[in-house]
Amino acid sequence: MEFYPGFPISAVTEPMGFHYGEGAYGPEPELRRLDAIRASLLEPRCQGPENVYCIAMDVGLSEDRSDLLARNLLYGAVTYAKGSLGREPVRSQGHIHAVSPSCGASTCEVYEIWDGEACIYMQESGGDDAGNCYAVTGRPGDVIIVPPDWVHATVNLDPKRSMTFGAWCVRDYGFVYDEVRRHGGIAYFPLLSERDGIVWEPNQSYSSARLTVKPARAYEDFGLRPGVPIYQQYRDDPALFEFVTQPRKFLQLWENYRP
Repeated sequence: MEFYPGFPISAVTEPMGFHYGEGAYGPEPELRRLDAIRASLLEPRCQGPENVYCIAMDVGLSEDRSDLLARNLLYGAVTYAKGSLGREPVRSQGHIHAVSPSCGASTCEVYEIWDGEACIYMQESGGDDAGNCYAVTGRPGDVIIVPPDWVHATVNLDPKRSMTFGAWCVRDYGFVYDEVRRHGGIAYFPLLSERDGIVWEPNQSYSSARLTVKPARAYEDFGLRPGVPIYQQYRDDPALFEFVTQPRKFLQLWENYRP
């Protein structure tokens, strides 16, 4: 992979999955299939890879596992297939993080791109007025944070290759799809364009939405160090990602948040 994530894990293809090196642990990956996300695509009957992405929740170094369990902090790894879903790039359907029983709140997610080109799309609301929407592009080593309560979806920007990322989240995570499915998808559909790369088409099921396309930024306001793997940053300061597991303690980070 183009960016070393701070512990020995690597993505493999055919079939998609992950290899765990010495000292690392992780589960057998789960596959997400095209048929499971069709209802949220611009073209539900489109052709595309049968396996859209594979996901391995709870990966890391074995020596850290007990501490991660105690903190209710979980690291996941995901690879998206190359190709397209009709006129769209390979992507997820979009969801909101459910209220986690451990903290009584929706929680954030901290992405780190390891390989390929990604876009983390997010919108303030799943209601008819989606509010401010952001398509945040990332390359290997970039970090992108999705705040609590926001709809978000992951997009593989390069149809010629797969894309892999890691992410911090809370252990008792859950996903809410109702609002996205009620609108037939996210507020803007990403479309492949030979001339422009990706263009964004408004989803007419929403009454209002305002899109900003931007590159990933640094997150010094969250205490993160650019270019240092977020897994290594956890090892250097195990309490650093408490804003993931206890978002109510960090309301100042989420007020007027801009990715």
